[in-house]
Amino acid sequence: MPTTSDKPHRHRHHLDLTVDNVDAEIERLVALGAQTVPDWDYEEDADYVVLRDPDGNAFCLVQGS
Repeated sequence: MPTTSDKPHRHRHHLDLTVDNVDAEIERLVALGAQTVPDWDYEEDADYVVLRDPDGNAFCLVQGS
């Protein structure tokens, strides 16, 4: 269920999800309604990808070892 907030950019929570295959997980989550965040400012050696859930909350997929 979508949530609402008076502050649209306020973080309610933050998740870092470690996965074995980031590309496959991105594909799966986008099919479920997540969106990629193409303009995120990643550091050069980033091992994660930022997505947004359908309500706009950011979360990260981290490549497992």
